Amino acid sequence: MSIKKAILPVAGLGTRFLPASKSIPKEMVTVVDRPAIEYVVKEAVAAGIEQIILVTHSSKASIENYFDRNFELETTLENKKKIDLLKEITEILPPHVSVISVRQPQPLGLGHAVLCAKAIVGDDDFAVLLPDVLVKDSSETNDLSLMIQRFNETQASQIMVEAVPDNLVDQYGIVDVASTPAEGHSIQMQGIVEKPAVGTAPSNLSVVGRYILPAKIMQLLEQTPKGAGNEIQLTDAIAMLQDTDTVEAYCMKGQTFDCGSKLGYLKAVLHYGVDHPKLGDAFKDLIKELKL
Repeated sequence: MSIKKAILPVAGLGTRFLPASKSIPKEMVTVVDRPAIEYVVKEAVAAGIEQIILVTHSSKASIENYFDRNFELETTLENKKKIDLLKEITEILPPHVSVISVRQPQPLGLGHAVLCAKAIVGDDDFAVLLPDVLVKDSSETNDLSLMIQRFNETQASQIMVEAVPDNLVDQYGIVDVASTPAEGHSIQMQGIVEKPAVGTAPSNLSVVGRYILPAKIMQLLEQTPKGAGNEIQLTDAIAMLQDTDTVEAYCMKGQTFDCGSKLGYLKAVLHYGVDHPKLGDAFKDLIKELKL
């Protein structure tokens, strides 16, 4: 059975994006003309996901509202004959995709956030997408689709990775692999080393924030002791999973943007802006006007 459920942990307070994230969820900051999280949800839907599970916090109601219908707004647009805009807001999600939210009562880490969705995931294998990271992928079959295909073929968990410069490995979780797979392919990994010192890293492949995981990792998360930062770490549960199962690193084809950081966000706006179907050309002209 293919993967139909995706967990998106959106409970984090987004301290890297203050002051904006003081009153706007960081996931709702707009990239061109839509919130960052919409790109992540669309990436999941393009890979065949049908149930989006938001692991959320009391301050994040606007995310749920965004993916819900807004009857008043729809009626107003209809009455004003603004049919294009009406189409835009009613087609954010295809009809077969549902969004469910569950609260993370305490900020106890990514592993704990995933565990909060256990009752909804049940016995199904699932994807995890970290909404800070946007993956821009122009190909017909996106990276997440290829990870799901590989999981279906091999039953090996998939962790998306991308090559980073050797002098920056100490900023990331780095996978330990025998060799670097070609883009769009996977290779068995030995483990994940968190922020290794430059010169000691087992590779230059960093974990991107996209995972395909088996249902049984929920039991492992329940047994995972609190690790770094007094949090339940997903990487610790993945390490336990490796005692019995193959876990693979999938080398991505697309490009990532870390929208949790201000510079990464600005980079995303530039890239998505110049490719925007309506605004792209005019935006390129604006950039040229800057005469940098």
